Amino acid sequence: MATRQAHKRLSKEYKLIIENPTPYILARPNENNILEWHYIITGPPDTPYVGGQYHGTLTFPSDYPFKPPAIRMITPNGRFKENTRLCLSMSDYHPDLWNPGWSVATILNGLLSFMTGDEATTGSITTTEFQKRTLAKNSIHYNTYQNTRFKLVFPEVVKENLAVLEGKGSAEKDVGSTESEVTETSAVKAVNIDELVDETNAKSHSNAGGKTVKKESTGVSVKVIVGVAILVLIIGLSLR
Repeated sequence: MATRQAHKRLSKEYKLIIENPTPYILARPNENNILEWHYIITGPPDTPYVGGQYHGTLTFPSDYPFKPPAIRMITPNGRFKENTRLCLSMSDYHPDLWNPGWSVATILNGLLSFMTGDEATTGSITTTEFQKRTLAKNSIHYNTYQNTRFKLVFPEVVKENLAVLEGKGSAEKDVGSTESEVTETSAVKAVNIDELVDETNAKSHSNAGGKTVKKESTGVSVKVIVGVAILVLIIGLSLR
């Protein structure tokens, strides 16, 4: 249970965080235990964590601010082991280095700074940039569907995540439908072109045949006329 001083201090810090939000950081205490805080770090630009959503906890001692909290990160991230106490200068690993003037905002800004670096410590891991980016891409899905504590503490963020995930799914579905429609349309156009070519060829043959018949008919008519003329000439000569 928190001492009166710890409760007062953490309540004041929460108020300050609400009034002056820290970039890339969201934090709040558990409604049933003010010594248990939950945070979300959003991966900043120009880092392998860009677009990532990283949930973790700060567990404060009952006599805070005279002793530091335990720091953990729950969402798979490629920088720290999940749900493992981290050895940092502002964590419970180093009470001798702790400054009572530090706050929740100070702690989380320090964590973000350490996260984007490459210094090793107890609780850190080594992964490739590709692995970090892949985990960043999958982090929203993990928090929304697999992270029970996240869903309890940040229901409004879960709602936003669902909208993003469902929108992405719909977009992918629309792209698939569009590609299918384009394919079908192309097929129809191909069929129509083929039909048009066939029809054009048929007309060409028909016209060509018509011209041939006409020529043949014309040839026959000339022969008949010439024959009749010769016959009339012979009859005329005979009568003389």
